[in-house]
Amino acid sequence: MAWYGETPHGGVPFLLACSLGDGAGGPAAAADAVRHLLRGAGLSPTGRLVDATGEPGPSGVVVVPGAASLALPGFDAQFVPPPEWSDAVVERGHVYLVFATRPWPSGAEPGDRAVLAAFASDRETLRSAAHVLLPARTPHTG
Repeated sequence: MAWYGETPHGGVPFLLACSLGDGAGGPAAAADAVRHLLRGAGLSPTGRLVDATGEPGPSGVVVVPGAASLALPGFDAQFVPPPEWSDAVVERGHVYLVFATRPWPSGAEPGDRAVLAAFASDRETLRSAAHVLLPARTPHTG
């Protein structure tokens, strides 16, 4: 889920990735699977911000008009971001990814703004997530 947020450092394009926790093993198995995926991508769910904008490699976000794609080793996801998010990506050249190990709240609709705000600001969600500044590319920046 993509959203644009104001911070003391200006507007930031945020991206939240998480499991729905609805697999056969339930939320605990989903959290373990996400931790494994993150370690395989060279990320650590410690709650500390990692700046990967200057690192070469396949990780990043590609933004085209009306759509975007997140790419990490072993993980790809396409999504439709809000226009202000895309504008901020073009301006900043990076995305602040929060890849949560905690599953999305059971029964909550993905995209529900109130649930997103509560989930993305929850202390436990943030402490157990990988936080990464990822480079963003557009057709104009390559």
